[in-house]
Amino acid sequence: MATLEVKDLHVSVKDEESKKEKEILKGVNLKMKTGEIHAIMGPNGTGKSTLSQTIMGQPNYHVTQGDILLNGESIIDMPVDERARKGLFLAMQYPAEIQGVTNAEFLRAAINARRPEDDQISVMDFIKKLDKNLELLDMSQSMTERYLNEGFSGGEKKRNEILQLLMIEPSFAILDEIDSGLDIDALKVVSKGVNSMRGDNFGSLIITHYQRLLNYIVPDTVHVMMGGRIVKTGGPDLAKKLENEGYAGLRDELGLDIKLVDDED
Repeated sequence: MATLEVKDLHVSVKDEESKKEKEILKGVNLKMKTGEIHAIMGPNGTGKSTLSQTIMGQPNYHVTQGDILLNGESIIDMPVDERARKGLFLAMQYPAEIQGVTNAEFLRAAINARRPEDDQISVMDFIKKLDKNLELLDMSQSMTERYLNEGFSGGEKKRNEILQLLMIEPSFAILDEIDSGLDIDALKVVSKGVNSMRGDNFGSLIITHYQRLLNYIVPDTVHVMMGGRIVKTGGPDLAKKLENEGYAGLRDELGLDIKLVDDED
């Protein structure tokens, strides 16, 4: 069993207008282990994507206090590639396009980066695994021959992120708004891919605005973020309550003095 723990995490980023540091996360605490699916919900601007980027080590996000522990070991000072080799994976809201590198080339290199040099995956084993996962996600073979995400639609990019997840098999996957822009059929396919990973050796932190995704990937635990903190934790019913009552209702119930983006509409 692997563990991922976020302890009293404070994170700031540089504001492009003022050029000053702005605190986004203000003391986030979260602990999960493999075998669990956690969901984080919250209004716009509350720090959900900042949390995902910080866990993965994006250098523009500055940890000013707290720690991130993977299997009890601090990863705060580790670069992104080392965190990935240790078992972390981030499916981004807006995946980058990379010219000159095909999907197949990228996937095989990513798999081998986590294996010893004398135990690289064979071409035959790679092809078998790739074909199996392409079929699961209803993706054509031609997708593997295209440059990574170049010219892909939003739905194709999301499926491709889940294909990477299935091929790399990390210990923990952070899925940042993988439901964004997906129609219902694509959402079902992406969810099927994530659900196929569920088991004792895999855990996932799903970041989403909406209950809809959680109808297909049912979480064990739901966290609600507001104002840069986790303000409430519960089971799947908490997500359904948010869908019915909104974030303002929960804020008022908890007596929080937090301004939501929707208040300005």
